[in-house]
Amino acid sequence: MTFHFPTKEHMLSELVEILCKYQWKMMEDEAKDGHSSIMAKCLELLTIASACEQDEVAKDFFLSTYRSELCMELIRKSDTDRAKEVFKKYCPDWSDENFSQAETLVSGIEYAVFFTTSDSAPLDVRVAGALRTILSIYNVPREIREQKIKKVLSMNYQKLGIDTLTKFREYVDQTTEQALFDLLKRKN
Repeated sequence: MTFHFPTKEHMLSELVEILCKYQWKMMEDEAKDGHSSIMAKCLELLTIASACEQDEVAKDFFLSTYRSELCMELIRKSDTDRAKEVFKKYCPDWSDENFSQAETLVSGIEYAVFFTTSDSAPLDVRVAGALRTILSIYNVPREIREQKIKKVLSMNYQKLGIDTLTKFREYVDQTTEQALFDLLKRKN
């Protein structure tokens, strides 16, 4: 492992790539089930935050990824691509640079939701505030923002967070071997 990964950060970045693909698949599945892409983005933040609040390993993983320059580059690229698709209706004149700059702000907001202290607001308050801000950045009308936030917070997000974490762990188990094989193939 240490031959192919010069640092722990490089190993973490491989997991982040798997996570980005998994989250994209999750979002697409939500959209297919009749939920909007905006709803899927809201669920994504809520499930990650809920998983972090309930599982110390998940919290450590997500905080580590947001503290890593290499991982943040991967996350922002993936999230920028998704934001262009999800929010193009509300940002028709935006360039790739505008979406990229917006995602820099969004990643900071997301980090603030995951990183908690003894003085942090409850999860639902943090998520609602973050989603209002994120959706505002992308010019989503207030009425739609509030509707999506209300709907996502009415779900059993504690169960959803743990279920999503469990499914992600299973997905990692299924894809890690293939990812390592592909990495070795690229290195040769």
